[in-house]
Amino acid sequence: MQKFRVQNFGCRASQADGAAIAGQLVHAGLSAGDGAETDLVVLNSCTVTATADHDLEKAIRRARRESPDARILVTGCYAQREPEKLAAIEGVTWVVGNSHKDRIADLIGVSSFHTQIHVSDIFARREFFSAPIEDAEDGRSRPNLKIQDGCNNRCSFCVIPSVRGASRSADADWVIEQVRGLAGRYREVVLTGVNLGRWGREWGGGRALVQLLRRILAETPVDRLRLSSIEPMDWTDDLIALVAGEPRIARHVHAPLQSGSDSVLRRMFRKYRPRHYRDRIERAFSKIPDAAFGADVMTGFPGETDAEFSETVQFIESLPFTYLHVFTYSERPGTRAADLPQVPWEVRKERTRMLRSVSDRLNREFRLRLIGKTLSVVTLGERDAISSNYVRVQLSEPSVAQRIQEVTISGLKDEGLAERALLPVLA
Repeated sequence: MQKFRVQNFGCRASQADGAAIAGQLVHAGLSAGDGAETDLVVLNSCTVTATADHDLEKAIRRARRESPDARILVTGCYAQREPEKLAAIEGVTWVVGNSHKDRIADLIGVSSFHTQIHVSDIFARREFFSAPIEDAEDGRSRPNLKIQDGCNNRCSFCVIPSVRGASRSADADWVIEQVRGLAGRYREVVLTGVNLGRWGREWGGGRALVQLLRRILAETPVDRLRLSSIEPMDWTDDLIALVAGEPRIARHVHAPLQSGSDSVLRRMFRKYRPRHYRDRIERAFSKIPDAAFGADVMTGFPGETDAEFSETVQFIESLPFTYLHVFTYSERPGTRAADLPQVPWEVRKERTRMLRSVSDRLNREFRLRLIGKTLSVVTLGERDAISSNYVRVQLSEPSVAQRIQEVTISGLKDEGLAERALLPVLA
């Protein structure tokens, strides 16, 4: 039996795609493996930054060294954007864009060792790429179930709409079926998408994510749902109320910010302003004060001045964030922002360093406030768990994976919490 391995890059939606691809390959008769004996290496790429592109190219070279006899298939967003470039790299056998990701198991059956490109206009495809993932997930993990793909926004810095296509949603009955199946093996399921808050909107009729969540809760035995990133204005009052009042939904609010400066948000073509964002976060915090609050923040957007960056820092400091995902702006070919005056790279990197320092401090302050509290966690390994409010917890006693249990926090770890103190607690 031929063996394969899938390596994923980028967001949770990409990770969910990778799990679905692995499920395809298992159903086609291949088995998962790694190392030099692997017959097929699937590299599921990201292209949100230049660093993501470089990471993929390095992974191709590494795969050739580690598995010299394996065929290499590159798929994902970079494959959709630059198929010819990737096909020209030595060792690549197939390049399969997002438009054909659901056909990978069929495509590898072609008995050819010559590079084949399978990519087309992603906007021509309206169906949702859906495949079962239960055969592909590690029993110690939390599965990412993608229920939405594509994006209709046109942020000036973002290439993703052009490689993922228009917003489209998984059928509600399919989602229920998937969650029901996963609930038998996992205590927590993460719902994800490229623009998750837009689930169901293309169908009209007032369908919205909150309605789907109510169906999942009513029709499946899943113990815990976690919502991945949702745009700020999609954190509606109804959604906030549901998360606040439903113990089976993780206490976790992630809303991309990108910038706390009104003028920068305008240049980004984002659909909200700082005051709108503040309103959503403060409303959520008033209902769910013990939740994790996270945001994506970009540094060094074209034209960003010292004053505008300071506005972002002050805005972040004024809200109850518990962590940040900080990204350095990277020019993406074909986007409007790439043609604007660019911030020097060393300035971008310094601002990233500064904001990551702010994030580290905010996260530590949050974890300090949790000492002495009892948290609900999902166990992931013998001593590893993750709390409902998104903090890693080291257990004092070994536990089997995939249990929900309550733990009382008594100390900090470097990046998490512990049932017993491992580090001095410093205010």
